[in-house]
Amino acid sequence: MAKKKILSIGSELAIDHIEYCNFTSDTSLLDWDIILFKPEIYDLVDYENSYKGKPSLSDRSSFSLKEHSEHWRREIKDAVETGKTVIVFLADLYEVFIDSGKREYSGTGRNQQTTKFVKEYNNYRCIPADINPVKTKGSAMKLAPRGAELLASYWKEFEEDSQYKLILTGENIPASITTKNGNKPVGAIYKSKNSNGALLLVPDIDFCKDEYFEEEDEDQVWSEAAVNFASRMLKAVVSLDKALKTEGQSTPEPEWTKTLDYELMKETSINSELLKTEEALEKIQKTKDCLLDKLRDLSRLRNLLFEKGKPLEYAVIDALIILGFKAKHYKDSESEFDVVFESTEGRLIGEAEGKDNKAINIDKLRQLEMNIHEDLEREEVSQPAKAVLFGNAYRLEPLVDRADPFTTKCISAAKRSSTALAFTPDLFMVARYLSNKKDARFATRCRKVIISSVGRVVFPDTPASTDAKQKKTKGVSP
Repeated sequence: MAKKKILSIGSELAIDHIEYCNFTSDTSLLDWDIILFKPEIYDLVDYENSYKGKPSLSDRSSFSLKEHSEHWRREIKDAVETGKTVIVFLADLYEVFIDSGKREYSGTGRNQQTTKFVKEYNNYRCIPADINPVKTKGSAMKLAPRGAELLASYWKEFEEDSQYKLILTGENIPASITTKNGNKPVGAIYKSKNSNGALLLVPDIDFCKDEYFEEEDEDQVWSEAAVNFASRMLKAVVSLDKALKTEGQSTPEPEWTKTLDYELMKETSINSELLKTEEALEKIQKTKDCLLDKLRDLSRLRNLLFEKGKPLEYAVIDALIILGFKAKHYKDSESEFDVVFESTEGRLIGEAEGKDNKAINIDKLRQLEMNIHEDLEREEVSQPAKAVLFGNAYRLEPLVDRADPFTTKCISAAKRSSTALAFTPDLFMVARYLSNKKDARFATRCRKVIISSVGRVVFPDTPASTDAKQKKTKGVSP
């Protein structure tokens, strides 16, 4: 018999036969026979804001959490219905507040206030069962009559490693493991009615004990204890899958029974409803795809903060267009420029450069000067363009930790050649403001600053930041 294909989601095991992916993966579960799943969402939670003592997620983090949770809910349900065994280790209940998308506005102009509405969410929304988990902790458990035979071998192997971190309070829980006192469900078995697939909920096991890791040449590697644990888990889940398949063995429906001669009237009605629902889902998916495309286009502006190469070049072009320039990448048979941009104030040529952990030096200035001369040699160009070097120095560090973005030599050379040096995070700040608010006067000021600058470009403060400074001076919280 061929080996079972096993996938672990959320926790890695020290054995090659069990592959791994994280919670943010878009992997399909239909490629696997046995799935081990831990609903842990820590990587998707931002901790900048809180509400009622729990993390309150930004709109972006809220969308990401819901999208991945719905992905796994759908995948787990489909996997069980197609005969797979899904084993969920009931990790800690983690509750957050997510953005509901609802807004209320009060006031007008600069005094306008926005109220964002949030709603409760937790890491068990990704499980396709009404379990209504309640947080608690304990280790005294027993097998329920329903799970005694199926889980006996697994429970003998892992009872000592297991700990319950929640109880299941939903209606009609098919309990397989309960607390010793009170018989509260802490494990369950949901079997498909249409296949020999099953969803097993079992008490949590720590896959990442300290004893499972050791240092080797300054690297962290699996210990022998980790390998032994993974081998035990592999053997146990394969045996568990075999027991479930033996008990729930079903005969695939023959093709001849699927003809209209044997179709039930209610089936016809439901199939019709399914087609309508599928059409509605297609429309919703198209709307979702369109919104995601718009979101990606907007978020591309943030590349000014941390990118290099082509992504940085495209972000610079986007920002310049927001400022009111006509901007594009230029390439012909003889020349290629990162960006050529112009407005009523003048015509400019720019080069973009990102550095991981150092300041921008004079290398790109040489390239920029060559570009200016090549551009001037074209018949349709009558006078030299203004040179602008867009630099993103120390690009992977937080802005508050970055040193001066341009070297002293680069600044002195820029002054000699009348080149403007624009720090791309500075460009981001003004472009961000203008992307949210139409302000022709401010956009004009920004364009004029770029064209008139020699050396470092100092953009004007955005009206929003000016208001905040004034309020802070007056002792008012912005």
